[in-house]
Amino acid sequence: MNTDRAGVRGGGHPLKFSHPIDIAAIQATITTALAASNGPLVMDELVTLERSLRGHIERLLPEAEVAVEGLWRGSIAWYQQRGRLESIRYLAAQGLTERPLTAHIHVTALARECAWLLTQLGAHR
Repeated sequence: MNTDRAGVRGGGHPLKFSHPIDIAAIQATITTALAASNGPLVMDELVTLERSLRGHIERLLPEAEVAVEGLWRGSIAWYQQRGRLESIRYLAAQGLTERPLTAHIHVTALARECAWLLTQLGAHR
């Protein structure tokens, strides 16, 4: 029996969030964070973006955990998703450095992971 075909139990229905999530606000934060390198790197702005992105990730991770539990445990897709979620959790736990370029790289990584979470949850348009 091949459990990796679709990797999804049931029929892979769209995920319904267990609590309200402001997708537009999350997408706006992601867009702002990814555009931050278009000008001078301002630490106060990076700190604010980092806090916002970490908050969004905190709200999205439980929903992503539920989605991953819908995959066949032990399938390739399950291991890939679990690994990615653990990587995101680790990244979000890291603090910003005082160096603007390093802080910018961290904020950009958080924004990309946040966008990935939205995409995985079927909420990103």
